[in-house]
Amino acid sequence: MKKSIVLLSLLLVMAVILTACPAAPQQPQQQAQQPAAGQCPACTDPKGCVTIGKDEPIRIAWMFVVEGPDASLGTDTKRGVEIAKDDRPTIAGHPVELIGENEGCNAEGGQAAGTKISSDPKVVAAVGTNCSSAARAAIPLMCGAGIPMVSPSNTAPDLTAEDRPAEYWCYMRTAHNDRVQGAAMAKYAYEKGFRNAATIHDGSLYADKLQQVFAEEFKKLGGNIVAQEATDPNETNMGPMLTRIAAAKPDFIYLPIFIAAGGQVTSQAKQNPDLANVQLAGADGIFSPDFLKAAGDAAKGFLWSSPDFTAFGSGYADFLKKHEAKYGEKVLAPFHAHAYDAYNLIANAIEKVAVDCGGGVIQIPRQALRDAMISTKDMKGLTGNLTCTPTGDCADPKIAVYEGVSADPATWNPGADANSNPRKIWP
Repeated sequence: MKKSIVLLSLLLVMAVILTACPAAPQQPQQQAQQPAAGQCPACTDPKGCVTIGKDEPIRIAWMFVVEGPDASLGTDTKRGVEIAKDDRPTIAGHPVELIGENEGCNAEGGQAAGTKISSDPKVVAAVGTNCSSAARAAIPLMCGAGIPMVSPSNTAPDLTAEDRPAEYWCYMRTAHNDRVQGAAMAKYAYEKGFRNAATIHDGSLYADKLQQVFAEEFKKLGGNIVAQEATDPNETNMGPMLTRIAAAKPDFIYLPIFIAAGGQVTSQAKQNPDLANVQLAGADGIFSPDFLKAAGDAAKGFLWSSPDFTAFGSGYADFLKKHEAKYGEKVLAPFHAHAYDAYNLIANAIEKVAVDCGGGVIQIPRQALRDAMISTKDMKGLTGNLTCTPTGDCADPKIAVYEGVSADPATWNPGADANSNPRKIWP
């Protein structure tokens, strides 16, 4: 009995002690690691990410032809990008740095420019190329590096075709598709009573595809294609080729080639008595005052298919004023406004996908950027209302036909009024 009382007393003492002692402190739960301000989360984008540090610029590249006989085309588009940057100097809170490479308007130049730009890990996106042949070489390189590119002047249909190569996934354009341009010139020619047409290309992707679209559409309308010839872009003696064409008796010749060869064909055709009264026409690749210099007096009465500037948005008039104030001359080629729109298409997409890491640092995921760009819908641009297709056609295409009124390059001022040279004559 005494042992039981002692045991019970001990138990009561232990209970009092345990009640008096504070509970052991709970171990705090492990907190999730938060990145420090300015430290971006791990990149999960399948094509990688570009991190832009505090006060660091967003680097956008251009690939244009800025040397040689077609330099007016590249200079014109480069200026369009520069004016867009003047109007929108920061994107997602960061300044913009433009860098660029000459693409030469050929495959070799596109390869060199694409190699140089795609090797720069800080390039976020690119505006280019000018020429479709250069694009074909540059696109796989740019897409391989995950750098989206938007062309303001590539028009070859296959670049955005439904069956285009998978490696073209990063490519889109604000320029029209030549399926639109070739059909427009064919319709104009047929409506004006021409029935026997010949074409000339220079072996480039752009020229070959465009003349073929024209030929197909002209035949569908009821016209005849009496000759399809090719020349070298550096050829100066067009006599033998023009003699072959003259034997086919065309009343219309469509030569969607570039400035050097285009000038030679035009001037020499007018010296051939069998072709002197045949209507000559070209396309946007020679829509430049430099063509007037190359063709001389033969440029008077020449026709061009080109974007319809009279159908551009209300901001286009202000753009032209800024251009003349900045560069001291009028625009040089048709695609400056398309380049302006390309810059803004890129800028809009960057602002949609950029990740704010704090401390002035942002992260731009590459695949997400391309996806945002190609998802563009109803963007109000200088050239119209832009919406991209799944294969990258983003233009709001409107094509006009212009006529050369004077061969004097100083008079170059495309438009629809009586003082314009060249003057819009269709539609």
